[in-house]
Amino acid sequence: MYKGVRRLKPVLMNSTFAGNVLWIAHPVLQSMVGGAMCWRKQHRKFPVFFAYLVYQIATFPFLFYIRGRVSYPLQFYGYWGYFGISLVLGFKVIHEIFLDVFRPYHTLKDLGSVVFEWAALVMLLVAGVVAAASPNSQQGPIVQAVLTSQRCVRVTQCGLILFLLVFSRYLGISKKQHSFGIALGFGGFAIVELVLFAMHAAGYMGPDTTNLANMAAYDASILVWLGYMLFESPAREPSANLLASQRWEQSLADIQHPEAADSLIPMFEGMVDRAFSRNRHDSFTPEDEVVLEPGQSSKMSPFSRSARLHAPQETSKK
Repeated sequence: MYKGVRRLKPVLMNSTFAGNVLWIAHPVLQSMVGGAMCWRKQHRKFPVFFAYLVYQIATFPFLFYIRGRVSYPLQFYGYWGYFGISLVLGFKVIHEIFLDVFRPYHTLKDLGSVVFEWAALVMLLVAGVVAAASPNSQQGPIVQAVLTSQRCVRVTQCGLILFLLVFSRYLGISKKQHSFGIALGFGGFAIVELVLFAMHAAGYMGPDTTNLANMAAYDASILVWLGYMLFESPAREPSANLLASQRWEQSLADIQHPEAADSLIPMFEGMVDRAFSRNRHDSFTPEDEVVLEPGQSSKMSPFSRSARLHAPQETSKK
């Protein structure tokens, strides 16, 4: 998997006895996980993850048969075609877990879907650029593109498990829930595989040792899924920290669906009323005060006040 095209020795095609045992354990353990999912009715909640398991189990006989029995081109394209489809399903599983985590928060879920679509597009562009920029590589453009996509998916899986570890208390996610277990299995395997790839590239590990360690790590991730699926997933934890995620949800909802602006007519009417009130207050002088007779009510009608103010003043006679 990590060697050139001419000397390609895929992870799932190790010919040693230990490699065969670890490889055959994959479909056996995956069948147990699928059975546990059907028993817990989780195949309806996580259909993409269930499809990923079914795909892995269904393709195992084909990969086992073509190992050393068919021509090298058929073996090469068969394995890397299988591996590319597996990466696509693995990325879709990440999206499915993300949607399950944000199920109560529809706006955050919509935002996450857009982010995942752009991430997938960027991943394809990076893989295409890397493949086109290294036509003379020992691995070849096809293998280079698949391996680049694989590393992108593994980094995304590592980011998902770190995200759940940090923000689980804000989202009410228990570490015993099935979505957390699926992410833990993928994330743990992704971390081990990236470390193994770095050690192999640095020359600290040989290809056979790297392949065996990688298959053992994948078996361990399947055991993690099996352990989670055998037990019922608890409900979300009620917590005061959920107020933070609710505020995030409300803020995004306000940005996505802003309220309609009020009409400007009431605002202009208020401005005109305040202007008239200020003008009346400024034009009022002490001469306009009305001297009330003893016993006369201080309440005067607007008409009487207006008549008093505008009545002709009597001129004094000399």
